[in-house]
Amino acid sequence: MSATVDRRAHHRKPGVLTRHVLNRAVGWLNRRGVEVAGSRILAVRGRKSGEWRTTPVNPLEFRGERYLVAPRGHTQWVRNLRAAGGGELRLGRRVERFTAVELSDDEKPAVLRAYLAKWKWEVGAFFEGVGPTSDDEELSAAAHQHPAFRITLEE
Repeated sequence: MSATVDRRAHHRKPGVLTRHVLNRAVGWLNRRGVEVAGSRILAVRGRKSGEWRTTPVNPLEFRGERYLVAPRGHTQWVRNLRAAGGGELRLGRRVERFTAVELSDDEKPAVLRAYLAKWKWEVGAFFEGVGPTSDDEELSAAAHQHPAFRITLEE
């Protein structure tokens, strides 16, 4: 890969089934307070519009901290979260406001391993053969394709 290539460009768009059925179903349940395998609705202000944008996510609790990992790569929610520096995790009427700090690629292997140990059944296809039993070298090689954020709840 050339040094001039923007490695953040990696993005796997969701298919019709995901967009129109799965995400809508999980979102509908989450808005009614029903947790689906730990999922939440991520709400982030749009970096251009300033409007709230929402999408289902799978937060990870790992080593006493919370994380958001983008299995599909550098998506719109990732770009918006970078710009906003925080957002909300929603489940029914419960709203958790948070600030976010993006992890460097060097910080990601252990977080990606834990994320895949919990969520591989749902998101493994987006990691192209990398899984929870992959070594640090393999996880490091995939790290640039999967943004990850440490989130801290606001008081």
